[in-house]
Amino acid sequence: MRAAVDSPSLACAIVVTFNPDLPELTRLLEQLDRNGCDFLVIDNASSNATAIAEVAQRQPRNRAVLALERNIGQAAALNAGLARAQDMGYPMAFLFDQDSGIDDDFCQRMLAAWQLAVTGSDRPVAAIGPRLIGPETGRRIPFRTFDSAFDRREHALPGSTGLIRTGFLITSGCLVSMSALKAVGPMREDYFIDNVDLEWCFRALDRGYLLYGTDQARLHHRIGLVSDRLLVRKGLVVEHGALRYYYSTRNRLHLHRQAHAPAAWVLKDRVRFVLKTLYLLATSAQRHDYWSSLRRALRDARQLP
Repeated sequence: MRAAVDSPSLACAIVVTFNPDLPELTRLLEQLDRNGCDFLVIDNASSNATAIAEVAQRQPRNRAVLALERNIGQAAALNAGLARAQDMGYPMAFLFDQDSGIDDDFCQRMLAAWQLAVTGSDRPVAAIGPRLIGPETGRRIPFRTFDSAFDRREHALPGSTGLIRTGFLITSGCLVSMSALKAVGPMREDYFIDNVDLEWCFRALDRGYLLYGTDQARLHHRIGLVSDRLLVRKGLVVEHGALRYYYSTRNRLHLHRQAHAPAAWVLKDRVRFVLKTLYLLATSAQRHDYWSSLRRALRDARQLP
């Protein structure tokens, strides 16, 4: 049972789990509790589902644990959590992966940044994301727009402190407006896991919404596998296993053909995809698995509607 909480939070956090490291998940849920942020846990049929429920239910801000009978993917799990939060009456939602870390004032800072964004913008705001920090390197990941294939500057909102207009936000740490979600639509479930956030962001921009990043809140989050290879350590290549490479490749090839995908992003991503694939096939010990995933992805990308 959920312990009594004096006051509900403005936004509910949706935490999607799949076979999580329990100490990492415990830290995140404790951090959300210290933030005064209600949360839902949506578990994708983890092998340690019972332990996940026990960890969540120890936190006063836990609203519910939804244990799914099968792994329906990140996108569908997010949609299930968002629908539940909307039914509970929350006007906003934080989205989290199971392995992210936040500060004790993260939610307060994000909500304050949201107010600045909606006050200073002449168009509706769909979502805002924190500054992403690599946990091993401390590297600050830049916010990018896709107005031009060659523009790598960050575009600050005039007159604001630490607000940056962006063309894309990763799922974890993102603060989403439920009204925007209703207008833009849910996450694309047939993408399953990779590029789900990218596709939704492009759809939001295409419908006239804005996306912002903020330096007022930080998210400690690892993207890809840890590797001692130089290009990975420098942040020039994000490396995943062969199965994740399949989903990433299939979905990005499909997204390249969508009308709401910015032309500048498509151009840059095609070049990046070719270079990354050549790098993996030339250097990885699992090159045969990557080759098999590539062939499957090329075939299956044409079958997505």
